[in-house]
Amino acid sequence: MPVRLTPHSGVRTLLVLGRVSNLPTVWSNCLAGWLLAGGGDPARLLGAAWGASWLYLGGTYLNDAFDVPFDRQHRRERPIPAGRIDLRTVWTLGLTWLAVGLLSLAWLSQTTMLVAVLLALTILIYDAVHNIFAFSPVFMGAARSLLILLAASTGRDGMTGFALWSALALGSYVVGLSYLARKESIRTPVQPWPCLWLAPPVVLALIVNRGPHFWQGLALGGALSIWVVYCLRDTFWTAQRNLGRSVSGLLAGIVLVDLLAVCGGTWATALMFVGLFGMTLGLQRFVPGR
Repeated sequence: MPVRLTPHSGVRTLLVLGRVSNLPTVWSNCLAGWLLAGGGDPARLLGAAWGASWLYLGGTYLNDAFDVPFDRQHRRERPIPAGRIDLRTVWTLGLTWLAVGLLSLAWLSQTTMLVAVLLALTILIYDAVHNIFAFSPVFMGAARSLLILLAASTGRDGMTGFALWSALALGSYVVGLSYLARKESIRTPVQPWPCLWLAPPVVLALIVNRGPHFWQGLALGGALSIWVVYCLRDTFWTAQRNLGRSVSGLLAGIVLVDLLAVCGGTWATALMFVGLFGMTLGLQRFVPGR
């Protein structure tokens, strides 16, 4: 199937389709999963991040391909309904990126490849049903959980119990922000209770961080809580609701969830997470992440 861009296509169109401002959160998930598995060979971490990035890009492209009827009604500014790129091209690129991601991860291990296949299937299911299935945020949360486990499978200790619990906590957080994202385009009332899905990372940190790590976990959990409340103010505590701003901030907060999961780690590790958080916020100024 040939790849064909329209005269109005360009690099920015490809970046918008890929929602590239969220890529640092993918790298953050990989770093957290690898650290939760005991670290190990940095080359395996880089391989996981490389393959995961292509899986992410494939998912975002296919998201727009599946969403054409919805976007023509609710989001006409998206690249396909706006006429900036051909639908067939988006399908071709999206499937290509998924294939590149799977092939890039195949050399790491059989376990990594199995998790990668599950991740790709979860991405496809989410893309296909997220506008018609009320519980579709669960699939988005599952995809991020699998991303943590994929990276953990490349670490020295593999998929430990704590890596699994951290993956589930992150998945819960993503379910909460995905609920808000669903409400952005259709302009329906937003109930506050689904935002409770954002809380498990902090709860888990308070449970598992004992002894010398207690105060560090408490401080990082407090920082994440403050950030979440700060983001939600644009949805619940302003005269004019701005869900897009809330969702963008919560997407960047994924990095803070990862930082909390590893309880800061070394100073160098903490600085890497802080850098990825700042990179996400900076890229969001140029390319929307939703």
